[in-house]
Amino acid sequence: MHETLAYLPQILPAYIAYIVAVVSPGPAIMAIIGTSMTHGRKAGTTIALGIFGGSLTWATAAAAGLATLLQTYAMALEVLKIFGGIYLLYLAYKAFRAVRASGEMPTAAEGPKTPGFKSLLLRGYGIHVTNPKAIFAWLAIIALGMPQGAPASVAVLIIAVCGVTGFVVFMGYAILFSTPHALKVYRNARRWIEGVMAGFYCFAGIKLLTSNI
Repeated sequence: MHETLAYLPQILPAYIAYIVAVVSPGPAIMAIIGTSMTHGRKAGTTIALGIFGGSLTWATAAAAGLATLLQTYAMALEVLKIFGGIYLLYLAYKAFRAVRASGEMPTAAEGPKTPGFKSLLLRGYGIHVTNPKAIFAWLAIIALGMPQGAPASVAVLIIAVCGVTGFVVFMGYAILFSTPHALKVYRNARRWIEGVMAGFYCFAGIKLLTSNI
């Protein structure tokens, strides 16, 4: 344990970098916000849980040395980029359909229908795990906090601390944007909010498809 704590000067910058990355608005955060405001707290925390699972997947892969694997199988990353871009465009299409729906906020009895637990969980996981940008963020964090020759326990500590922080941030967004005040804002500006969501997902999808990774 003492040997691991000796690397705290290197771990701290990595942790700060993670905080900046995790609180910055991106497809994952926008999905949590949109779901929480549209379907409520339970749905928001469920999709946040799926996104958290995707983040842990990339974190574990980065710590296990996925960088070498990606260099060997570069085509796999390219395929992942395409799937991620198409998925974001699909989310943009769904948000655009919501914009074209009736301007009145539907009642709980008549819609919009809340997706099931499994559907929301997989949606959140899919958003994060199909985004190659996430793996590069984790690769940078692991490389920053774990210098050459550091024991594996350092990577475990980085993932544990960042994981707890990510969980709190994701759930915090879900809870914050499912409050009565947030729902009131959504009722009053539903079309504008869905329009912003559609535009954001479209922009993120096109940017991902046309980026050089």
